[in-house]
Amino acid sequence: MTPVRGSLLGLREYVDRTARRSPARLALGVFLAVCALFTLLLAAPWATAGPGGARFVDALFTAVSAVCVTGLTVVPTGTYWSAWGLVVILLAIKVGGFGVMTLASILGLAVSRRIGLTQKMLTASETKTDRLGEVGSLVKVVIVTTTTLELTVAALLLPRFLALHETVGGALWHSLFYGVSAFNNAGFVPTPEGMSPHVGDWLLDLPIIIGVFVGALGFPVVLNVMNTRRRGRRTWPRLSLHAKLTIVTSLALVAVGWLLMAVSEWNNPDTFGPLSVSQKVLASLFAGVMPRSAGFSAVDVGSMHQTTWVMTDALMFVGGGSASTGGGIKVTTLAVMLLAIRAEARGDRDIEVFGRRIPPDTLRIAIAVVFIGATTVLVSTLALMQISGYRFDRVLFEVISAFATCGLSTGITPDLPDAGKYLLSALMFVGRTGTMTFAAALALRDRRRIVRFPEERPIIG
Repeated sequence: MTPVRGSLLGLREYVDRTARRSPARLALGVFLAVCALFTLLLAAPWATAGPGGARFVDALFTAVSAVCVTGLTVVPTGTYWSAWGLVVILLAIKVGGFGVMTLASILGLAVSRRIGLTQKMLTASETKTDRLGEVGSLVKVVIVTTTTLELTVAALLLPRFLALHETVGGALWHSLFYGVSAFNNAGFVPTPEGMSPHVGDWLLDLPIIIGVFVGALGFPVVLNVMNTRRRGRRTWPRLSLHAKLTIVTSLALVAVGWLLMAVSEWNNPDTFGPLSVSQKVLASLFAGVMPRSAGFSAVDVGSMHQTTWVMTDALMFVGGGSASTGGGIKVTTLAVMLLAIRAEARGDRDIEVFGRRIPPDTLRIAIAVVFIGATTVLVSTLALMQISGYRFDRVLFEVISAFATCGLSTGITPDLPDAGKYLLSALMFVGRTGTMTFAAALALRDRRRIVRFPEERPIIG
């Protein structure tokens, strides 16, 4: 047996053993390895436009931000990184967009040439599919579908970049980068001037908005809609409850965000004030969609009103859909919480919506996700305030942006001390891998009680 073959067999045995004992840890390990790989690639001397290469903390932060499809940056993307560095960032966004469980399944396919039952169950949970036998093919479908949608957004952007008098090669590159970054809700911008020159540009901003919105819906919703339409049936009645909740809640959040941004920033001389009415309408929509977890900004977020920051904080904390490229606690979590409140207010015994009943354990998971997310944000905010010395409102905005893998910033992230950058890097990783997945990876065992205590209700409120 050759040394290479022996190493591959050893790796295969390790992957199989880890997948059986703790598949969530395997997924986190794979994600950590991917972040480490892209950190090394960005730390190479040829990854930067200038001599000397990137500092380790800057390479690490950028790699984690790209793999976790966040978009927070500590150096200007369009000018600091070389063409090689931008290609590395684009690949990191593409890989990170596949998701934690999907990435672990790809590793299982590559090493073991098969997907174990436990990995299938976790991937089914991540992609919200119920048929375990389809998970192997589903991974391939996810790759093909996401790539097709990314290229579609890029194709919509290409004519506009050509009209901006760019070369054919430059227009193709910028269209591809923006298409991948938009669909994966990454928020990275390859152009030195960013999105600022294109505020109010319908032909450029609208495709990005569409790409961000579709990417934030999640793979289960996109595949559910595609499969339903392919079978020639009426789409809406045949959609799953998850798809209906995600679409309705996402549209409602976009509408609320659009309205609130317009009301808050319409006359702000530093943001929407100098724009025409048409440009203000588009800029408000753009700013309302980006907290889904995208992170693109056409105006200076640091110049927005503090009330706008608070509204953006709330929208970012919710984030995108489950098993999507978006972060946050997820829109279905919010929907379940609101439906539970409605059921309690009406005195209903069950949580019901769209002719379906939501089981109680779903509400318990939603409460756990919200509590863990809020606690993580609170502790990280206090720590970053102590490290950086910045005001609470700015620090809270950066922390929620990192946790929700959004990427919007008030401008303080590049000026943070190294300890603050490491903290936000860890926060982006936790936010992307998911609080529940992270907790499951750390759990040593699953407690199952045979004997249950008598029931007694405490007084609430």
